[in-house]
Amino acid sequence: MSLTAYKSVEQPDYIDIQELRKIYSGGDPSKWPAAELHESVDKSKFQDIGVLPAVPYPAYNPYSKEKESLGKILFFDPRLSRSGQIACASCHNPELGWTDNLTRSFGHDRQTGKRNSMTILNSAYATSLFWDGRASSLEDQAQFPVSDPLEMNEKLTIAVDKIAKIKGYNSLFTAAFGDKKVTLERIQYAIATFERSINSPKSKFDQFVSGKSDIYTDQQVKGMHLFRTKAQCINCHNTPYFSDNEFHNDGQTLFGTKNEDFGRYNVTKDVKDIGKFRTPTLREVVNTKPWMHHGHFPTLLDVVELYNLGNPSPVQKKYLGTARDSLIPKSDPMLRKLDLSKEEISDLLAFIETLSTPTRRIMVPEMPK
Repeated sequence: MSLTAYKSVEQPDYIDIQELRKIYSGGDPSKWPAAELHESVDKSKFQDIGVLPAVPYPAYNPYSKEKESLGKILFFDPRLSRSGQIACASCHNPELGWTDNLTRSFGHDRQTGKRNSMTILNSAYATSLFWDGRASSLEDQAQFPVSDPLEMNEKLTIAVDKIAKIKGYNSLFTAAFGDKKVTLERIQYAIATFERSINSPKSKFDQFVSGKSDIYTDQQVKGMHLFRTKAQCINCHNTPYFSDNEFHNDGQTLFGTKNEDFGRYNVTKDVKDIGKFRTPTLREVVNTKPWMHHGHFPTLLDVVELYNLGNPSPVQKKYLGTARDSLIPKSDPMLRKLDLSKEEISDLLAFIETLSTPTRRIMVPEMPK
C-alpha cells in the first residue's frame, strides 16, 4: 500500500508524506519538524541526526598514513596475546560488521566474556569506549583487551617486549614515529589511528538527507519521522553518530540473575549509575547483531518491541528490604510505553535499516617476522 499521509497520537493532523520527503531531503535540517524530546534531555546540547563530519584526530596523536598502516598490522597481530592466537580482529571482524556476531565474545582459553562486543565502526566519534565507558579515548581503549584475563590475557610489558623482538616491526615503527623504539604508548597510538580510519561509506540515509529525495521509499520517510517524534528514538540516538555518547539505564541490568550487570556503576561506584550503559551507535546496526550489552536480542524487532513496551524491568521482590535493596536499578525516566502500531514498527525498522551499508572485505596484512 502506498503511503501518502499518516496520523500519530502526538500529532493528530494528517501529515503529507511527500511533504515530509521534501523537507527531510531538502538539505536544511533547521526546516525539519521539531524533534520530540523528553524533558530530561538538555535541549541546549541536543544535536540532531545528520551526515557525519570529518574524522576528528586528537592533537597529541595526529594522523599519518604510516601510523595507520602500523596500527592495522598490530590490530591483526595475535602475538600481542599470551596464547599467540587472539588479536583485536578476533572480536572485531571486518566481515562481520567489525564485531563477531556472537552473544558474548570468547577469548583466552575459549573463556566467554561478560558482554557483547561493540563494533569499532565510526568509533572515532565516540567520546568514551566500552559499554561502561571505562576508556576515555581510542588510545586508552587499546590497552584494555591485551591485559584482560578473559581476552588476550597478556601482561602489557610482555606484549610490548614481544613486539619489540620482531625485527620486521623496526622499519614500521621508524616510519610511523621516527625511530624503531617500541613502547606501549606507540602501540596504543598506532592502533587508535587505524581504528579512526574504520568508517562507514555514505548510507542511504546520508544520501537522502543530502538531497537524493527519491532514494527513500514512503515507508522509510515515515520511519524517519517516527524515529524523531512518536518513537522517541531521537532522545538517545541523536547526533550524526546516532548516539548521544551518554549513559542510560534501559532496564536491562538483569538484576538478581546470573547475568546481572551494573554497567557504568562498576567504573564510577556511584549508585546513580547502576545499570547505565553507553548508548551504542545505530549506524551499521543491521550488521552488528545480536544486540544489547548482553547480546540477548537476536533481531532488531525484539529491540523495538521492548522499547515499545517501555522496557518493563521486573524487580526481584526477594531483595526488597535486604542489604541489596539500595542496589535495585532505576530505569531511565524517559522510558515509557510508546503505543506504536505494527505498521509503525515496520516503518521504523525500514528507516533504521537505511543507516547500514553492505559489509566490506579488507586485505588482512602480512605479519612482520
